[in-house]
Amino acid sequence: MQPALAADTPDAKVERIVLEDDANRIEELKVRGQTQKVTVQPKNSKAPAYEIVMGDGSRELSAGPGSNRGAVGQRVWRVLSF
Repeated sequence: MQPALAADTPDAKVERIVLEDDANRIEELKVRGQTQKVTVQPKNSKAPAYEIVMGDGSRELSAGPGSNRGAVGQRVWRVLSF
């Protein structure tokens, strides 16, 4: 029996949802129904865009130095981008 080839497997369902009002623009990325990333861009403000940390299993959330535990649902600003 032959193993399934990558061409035989369906692509993951990817959704990009954008919600916008007078004050904010919210962009949500879902893969296979799981929210992967939420970015909020304030309008009419000098405040930078920020990301909401999701507790989805993609990040290490154990307690300890350098961990993200307690950051779930918190705002995170990107300082450097490469």
